[in-house]
Amino acid sequence: MKNDALRRREHEAVRSGVGYYDFTHQVLDVKGKDAADFLDKVFVNDIKNMKDTHALYTTMLNEEGKIIDDVIVFRLEADKFLISTLYIDKMIEWFDKFKNGSDVEYKNITDKLTMFAIQGPKSKDLVNKIVDKDISDLKFFTIEDNSLGDLDLMVARAGFTGELGYELYVQSDKKDVLEEKIKEAGKEFDLVNITSDVIIGSLPGEKGYVLMSDLEGANPLEVGYGWTIAWDSDFIGKEALLKAKENVTRDLFGFELLEDGQVEPGDEVLVDGKKIGRVTKFTYGYTLEKFIGYCMIEKEAAVEGKKVEIKTKAGSLEAILSDRVFYDKDNERVRG
Repeated sequence: MKNDALRRREHEAVRSGVGYYDFTHQVLDVKGKDAADFLDKVFVNDIKNMKDTHALYTTMLNEEGKIIDDVIVFRLEADKFLISTLYIDKMIEWFDKFKNGSDVEYKNITDKLTMFAIQGPKSKDLVNKIVDKDISDLKFFTIEDNSLGDLDLMVARAGFTGELGYELYVQSDKKDVLEEKIKEAGKEFDLVNITSDVIIGSLPGEKGYVLMSDLEGANPLEVGYGWTIAWDSDFIGKEALLKAKENVTRDLFGFELLEDGQVEPGDEVLVDGKKIGRVTKFTYGYTLEKFIGYCMIEKEAAVEGKKVEIKTKAGSLEAILSDRVFYDKDNERVRG
């Protein structure tokens, strides 16, 4: 990864200029009189008090308090929501299990909606070249209707890169039209079409963002997501999570390799020969110029600066533990 010219070029384009890519997740349309209350039951965050046009990050738990999905919820209107997920079939099954007569309808509209992510310091200027309604005042984690001539769009100020960024939603049968407009307007800004895995690897990895592969088998308290929990809501898994709150024994932490090498998710993390956890993510950070990753480890061992050993298929590598957020800790870049 360190010497991969394509990955480096695309990573640096987002960090210093602007890049775009089709980042369409699976999308669930949710509506109905009981929609907010129902979503408050299946997610841990405070859905019922969301403002219209706002977005919210949250997790979905099983009865044991373990994370089974992490999603973005958009509240378009009082009783209308969009949920962005990667596991929509499992989500629908889960919703069906707990619907219990609630006045709520949900439908998979993934095939009807395409989302292009436009990310980087120049993203605002590029989007304003495309859309009819200026988005300069669009606040972080909000979404609003917009247009491009007779093309209807939704524009969200959001992203998964750790930079200022926007997501443009369009009807899928119009996506080619929008993409051509993006590419044409992007010439002025040296726009780069992101084609490699930096969008799930080095870019979010430097910023501390997670995938479900990092969260699997964990509860929100073990991954630093206590701030997302609305303890006054009666959500699924709350009873188990209250018990877990009394004794949090693990932490999703960061690490930096002290030598070049290859690490894989699942590799053991050791201190003085004793296993303290396992690796969940590994990548090369092109901004940091370091091999970095995340590890789920014993909480008492989660100390910044502590030296550890990572046991790989090829042998062992030395690493140092660190905060999981390696880049822009104060969110100055994201908030523009």
